[in-house]
Amino acid sequence: MVKNVDEMQQFGKDNMDVAMKSFGTMSSGLQAIAAEFANYSKAAMENHAAAAEKLMGAKSMEKALEVQSEYVKSAYEHYIAHATKLGELYSGLAREMYGPLGGVMGKKPFSS
Repeated sequence: MVKNVDEMQQFGKDNMDVAMKSFGTMSSGLQAIAAEFANYSKAAMENHAAAAEKLMGAKSMEKALEVQSEYVKSAYEHYIAHATKLGELYSGLAREMYGPLGGVMGKKPFSS
């Protein structure tokens, strides 16, 4: 009986340790994702303001269309780079969170 109680306590402790490690990983991963969103938003606003300034200074319709085309191309490339980076961050976070949980999934709670 005492052996089973000790095993149950150790099992609970092990699970708590894994959960705390997983929550720590999740916290740092979500902070990295939030930082990436903030960086993207800041850069996008700066690019938009610069393009708007160029557009206001355009002397002809051709120049205005050129500025607009450059802005759209730049914004698209920036967005694709951002989406790729976010995908990598999310998949890395999932892998890191699953790592500690994978070892616990196959364990039996206690021997019978």
